[in-house]
Amino acid sequence: MTPGDLEARVRHTLEAVRKVLGAEPRIDAAHHHLALAFDGEALTIEGEVGHVAAKRLALERAAAVAGVRFIVDRLHVRPAKPMTDAEIRDHLCHALLGEPALLRCAVRCWHGGREEALREPEPAAGRIDVEVAGGVVTLSGEVPGLAHKRLAGVLAWWVPGSRDVVNGLEVLPAERDSAGELADAVRLSLEKDPLVDATAVRVAVQGSVVRLEGSVPSRVQREMAEADAWYVFGVDEVQNRLEARS
Repeated sequence: MTPGDLEARVRHTLEAVRKVLGAEPRIDAAHHHLALAFDGEALTIEGEVGHVAAKRLALERAAAVAGVRFIVDRLHVRPAKPMTDAEIRDHLCHALLGEPALLRCAVRCWHGGREEALREPEPAAGRIDVEVAGGVVTLSGEVPGLAHKRLAGVLAWWVPGSRDVVNGLEVLPAERDSAGELADAVRLSLEKDPLVDATAVRVAVQGSVVRLEGSVPSRVQREMAEADAWYVFGVDEVQNRLEARS
């Protein structure tokens, strides 16, 4: 491929990516500047979007463009509340320590390059390490199941100041994922959210697409329920068919 051919390919691919991003109203590309760079294989997306759905959809839509083989994700979500890294870290560690499903997991946090052990159960069934930089939460270590990995990720997204969550928790022993496993994780996320009444919500999953049906008391809870589904690791699309009773 000549330099001219590569330049034309890069230009064509970037135009195609901008077109698909602009066509998705939930991304709202007109009001959120997204910087794009393409080297012929890897597409880098950088910027800030309004919510986690916009981030996930932007990555999914861009990855589907012909010629894009890899995505370098530098997208962040506008935080619901400004918080320092220390505040985010402390808030999340408190949530992890208080979550009954994670009681047998050791919890450690990193700050200033130093490690602090917050809980070391004997025997431990997993370990969750928390690090926060620039509002981005990174989870590392290992947990005994996909449900634990997903729950820890949801707790991280629930911190109002989180701009992104990098869920690098390893599941040991390795566990096979399924639509049923993903549906259970979404239901758990909804049930644990104290601000959402999920008693009349039904969850269906096909592949990595989640469909929410039923009803919630208000439009605010409808939006919050959808966000809870998006927060679950492995979800690529949420179809929100919930009705708001008021």
